[in-house]
Amino acid sequence: MSNRITTEILGELPHLSEIATTSPLSTSWIRGGDGLIGFGKYKSHKVVGAKRFSDAAQWWRNELSQLEIHNNVHGSGTGPILFTSFSFLESEESELVIPEIIVGRKGGKSWITWIGDSQQPQLTTRVLEEQSLAISWGAGSVSEDEWKQRVSRSVDRIKQGALEKVVLARDINAISNEPIDLQTLIQRLESEYPSTWVFLVENLIGATPELLVRLSKSLVTSRVLAGTIRKTGDDAKDLTLAATLAKSSKDLEEHEYAVRSVADALSPFCSSTNVPEAPFVLHLSNVMHLATDVTGVVNESATPVDMFTVIKALHPSAAVCGTPTDDARELINEIEGMNRGRYAGPVGWIDARGDGEVGIALRCGKLASDLRTMRLFAGCGVVAGSNPDDELAESQAKLLPMRTALATL
Repeated sequence: MSNRITTEILGELPHLSEIATTSPLSTSWIRGGDGLIGFGKYKSHKVVGAKRFSDAAQWWRNELSQLEIHNNVHGSGTGPILFTSFSFLESEESELVIPEIIVGRKGGKSWITWIGDSQQPQLTTRVLEEQSLAISWGAGSVSEDEWKQRVSRSVDRIKQGALEKVVLARDINAISNEPIDLQTLIQRLESEYPSTWVFLVENLIGATPELLVRLSKSLVTSRVLAGTIRKTGDDAKDLTLAATLAKSSKDLEEHEYAVRSVADALSPFCSSTNVPEAPFVLHLSNVMHLATDVTGVVNESATPVDMFTVIKALHPSAAVCGTPTDDARELINEIEGMNRGRYAGPVGWIDARGDGEVGIALRCGKLASDLRTMRLFAGCGVVAGSNPDDELAESQAKLLPMRTALATL
């Protein structure tokens, strides 16, 4: 394939998740109708080990050096795009993908990027289809009762002073009678959860509410979520629950740890940072979270900062690991009883300028190569005031987006 890569303006588009080309869907990053969706694969690569972020940066720089770039649009998210899905632990494989075709939309502007000497690829509209799948549910790595016991053990360790917070994850398995269509699943998630980032990279698919980092020119942003309560569907009751969440000492404590870890990680790169005094309540379709947007201005006099450097500094945050980080990670390895893979790892995109958006792979599932089996994940922050039954209920609420999307295909 030619190394020429071209970006051109497009006219009006349907929802990004409804777009199709002659190449299969490979990647997505969509929120509220805007974002990026990729088709086919120009190049893909795996990285593993303690240097996975710097190795990924080096691979991306090398690939960019070989491309003949013709970008007639400019701006963040245009031109060559790398989609990333990093593992939670350094010992697991992380995935890098450069699509052949990328369609983007932001603020009313749409564009297409393609690799090769061919004319601009033809786009078609894909109508949302009902698959009528029969989904059965299988047990995960540990039973619900065993998982609650592990929460109790974690609370004991926290009360003994070993650490302040740990995030414990669990999984369940979905088994379909027919192959699951990824694009239909993305369409369903985009429709039901428009305020989340709907992502797909190498069969890891989900709708995450948590933005690990956005880097746009010199402005860096991170949305921190910690502290969760399930919605009832009754507006009046949910307003009361939101007020309860905003005053919950357990949830505020958990949230404070997560915000502090992000602010501390960003401060070395920024000339100034802004951390709001109190979180706001983020309302999603099925749950509410305590949320804080931490922002900063990159210190331009320092060594140039790219997304890979910031991701390395931020991961793993207290929102997906705990506090202190090393102690929490040791406890996770000791008692969680499962392999997270790329769940709770950084996922998103990075452009040729080093700008990008990378979230945390939450509310997600990993589709097996047979396209019939999907492993769904959820995690909960455990602090001294945690109750195992409440944490199990929270994990079930966090599994609901993917469970519902699969059940309605």
